[in-house]
Amino acid sequence: MKSIIYCCLLLLFGCVEPYAPEVIEGPNNYLVVDGLINANGTTRVKLSRTQNISETLAPMVEAGATLLLEEEQGAQYPLTEMTAGTYVSNDLDLNLNQKYRLYIRLSSGEEYASDFVSVKQTPPIDQVGWLAQDERVNIYVSTHDSQNDTRYYRWEYDATWAYTSAFAASIRYDQATGTIIPITGKDEDIYHCWRTESSTDIKLGNTVKLGQDVIHEYPIVSLPAGTEELRIRYSILVKQYALTREAYQYWETLMKNTESIGTLFDPMPAQLTGNVHRLTDPDEPVIGYVGASSVQEKRIFISGEQLPQDWRSFYPTCQLDSLLPAENQSLAELAGVFQNGNYMPVGEIYPPVGLPVAIGYLAAQKGCVDCRTRGTNVKPSFWE
Repeated sequence: MKSIIYCCLLLLFGCVEPYAPEVIEGPNNYLVVDGLINANGTTRVKLSRTQNISETLAPMVEAGATLLLEEEQGAQYPLTEMTAGTYVSNDLDLNLNQKYRLYIRLSSGEEYASDFVSVKQTPPIDQVGWLAQDERVNIYVSTHDSQNDTRYYRWEYDATWAYTSAFAASIRYDQATGTIIPITGKDEDIYHCWRTESSTDIKLGNTVKLGQDVIHEYPIVSLPAGTEELRIRYSILVKQYALTREAYQYWETLMKNTESIGTLFDPMPAQLTGNVHRLTDPDEPVIGYVGASSVQEKRIFISGEQLPQDWRSFYPTCQLDSLLPAENQSLAELAGVFQNGNYMPVGEIYPPVGLPVAIGYLAAQKGCVDCRTRGTNVKPSFWE
């Protein structure tokens, strides 16, 4: 019996060989259209190109294109390229009774357009709440449509949190004079910063099988205790979109294709059918579904003081070095080590006895002293 089991295991695990289908290495370079027509605000669209799974570089963006929001009755609203491949409109207040589409003309001359779609009116967000349990902070959203007309929902979020660098410097290297000088109130604060990250996963919900169009405490994000986001103060802005059934099916397929593949028990990849087409070649694959809806937003703050003390245990891990002049080297010459800016002074070293004259410096890598390497020291306008 044991021999039979061993033979079965050998057959099961010994015959598995890597398989790389030709499609992985194929010349795939299809247009990707990522955006939503925002009926009550700014429309933002990103254009890029698909790439093979084996490629490690960031996707190529489509710069220099011309984009227009077109109303079925003829009105047009241009989008401006703010950064390479990202196009933004002015704040719009579109007619909810009209249909709209996105027109795209690439710099190479090819023309694309989405189907004309009706504008979905998104119901307000009832609540964005959070609950601390099981060593995690779980954030959720609740909403409802009293007219039972929405049924399909999608959410995105922007998370912002305050943080500090590992060390608060009391001195800095002055590039103009090549000397070490004290930090004063006139100097830029490089100890307190804020970082913002937007959601990358797909959050979908529907109430098709429910008698009432109610979403109750749908999970948006879960943060483990002791993470940097929860140390000082955390804010999340949840954005809610109403979807048509076709848009929901597109996003659901995209979610399955990108987030639920990797094991034998996951669903097989499905054909991703969007609503953007090349005008001269409708059969050319184009990735993207451009819907139209109003957008509802709600922001909350979570202070570290609202959480258990041991949940705020995060602290940046950095090494603090002691620098002393070599033999026949002056303190001024030692300061030259900070010239390239990648290594920064933190404080001065004084002798245990004698005159209060510095004999060396405490120093650390730039990322441990200057918080701007990971975010911004400009306080967000919404920060309370």
